[in-house]
Amino acid sequence: MIAYRITLWLTLAVFGASLAAQQPPPAAAAQDTSLAARLERAERLLEILRQQLSEQASAKVEPRSRNRVELSGLILMNAFANDGKVNNADVPQVAERPDPPGSLPAAHQGATIRQSQIALTAIVPRLAGGAFQGELDLDFYGGQQPSSGGRTWPLMRLRRLRVEIRWPRAWAMFGQEAPPIAEVNPSSLAQLGLVGFVRSGNLWLWIPQARLGMETASAVKVGLEAAILSPTAGEAQGTFFTQPDRAERSGRPAWEGRIRARWERPHSAGEVSLGGHVAWLTRGPGDLVASRAAALSARLAATDYLELRGEIFSGQVLAGLGGGGVGQNLGPGGTPVRTRGGWAQLNFHALSPVEVGAGLGLDDPDDRDLDRATAILQNRSWEAHLQWRPAPLVFGAEFRRLATTYGPPVGRQVVHHVNLAAGFEF
Repeated sequence: MIAYRITLWLTLAVFGASLAAQQPPPAAAAQDTSLAARLERAERLLEILRQQLSEQASAKVEPRSRNRVELSGLILMNAFANDGKVNNADVPQVAERPDPPGSLPAAHQGATIRQSQIALTAIVPRLAGGAFQGELDLDFYGGQQPSSGGRTWPLMRLRRLRVEIRWPRAWAMFGQEAPPIAEVNPSSLAQLGLVGFVRSGNLWLWIPQARLGMETASAVKVGLEAAILSPTAGEAQGTFFTQPDRAERSGRPAWEGRIRARWERPHSAGEVSLGGHVAWLTRGPGDLVASRAAALSARLAATDYLELRGEIFSGQVLAGLGGGGVGQNLGPGGTPVRTRGGWAQLNFHALSPVEVGAGLGLDDPDDRDLDRATAILQNRSWEAHLQWRPAPLVFGAEFRRLATTYGPPVGRQVVHHVNLAAGFEF
């Protein structure tokens, strides 16, 4: 409205100045400078302006529902280098067995943009007595075209979908999200397509699910949450057509629940969660084996400068939760692979746009459940990182050491990974 009035007054001023500058012939002067003529010309100009403003307003892109919608994202390029053979070049989790003598060099380097992200968020402040928020999170880590373009032609992937209604003391959510028992993830600009410490202590995967939760209104909010999740065994699928895995063939969903406590005070905030997971896999006709886990996770900020994140777990048949048991569900004869592990990361914010941190993770399956000749017996990882975010720009550097243990004669394989990140947020 303000812009409209300014435009109107400027137009009238210019129009008046142009009339004053004109020197009409004496015979026509009375007619051209009369008040009626001036008003008529001004009205014609105002009508033209109204039409132009109306056309501009109708051309704006707005959500059909007229609700608030936000677009955000992280556009990121990562340069990487590995000094050995890994399972995934740009975001490795496991050091692979060495190639036979005479093979191509195992060390390699490259760059990628496929960890870039785009998110749409819809907000409705009042819905069903609560507040609604929906989020769609996309990236380009869905693989790459089978062509000579390789990693430079990445495919879009749906990471997360979260539809939530939140009331003062309760919430309901459905979508594709991390499992409730392991929602905490490490901070990283090098591991976004596959989050940090996967297969070395982080039970993570974005899984279709529905949740219900409630919490107290006290200073330390204590809450309970229950979820039903799509069953998943962590088995590979084809490029387009999919087939049911062992978990889906069980005919049963996965279930999770947790109790959590969270608080927020000046210079101090945190959340501690204790949860459980149960699901089933099919080993054969009428033969089911349980996938189960107990997990403790935490995010603690004791001061404005120091933050601790982490998770510990114990369970069996956990490859469907982001590669627990280093991606191994069953051992010889269909034996359930028992495993335990966890991760921790300490982050220091000395200056507001700068973060310095380090962490470690471990996943240690029980050797008695594995075929030592073919299985992975243990996987460890260490990381140290530096992030600088002079908005809207982001820069990062990360160093990781992967140590994966196989049975004899291979033994422990160690690979070092270096990652440099640069991009911008919006």
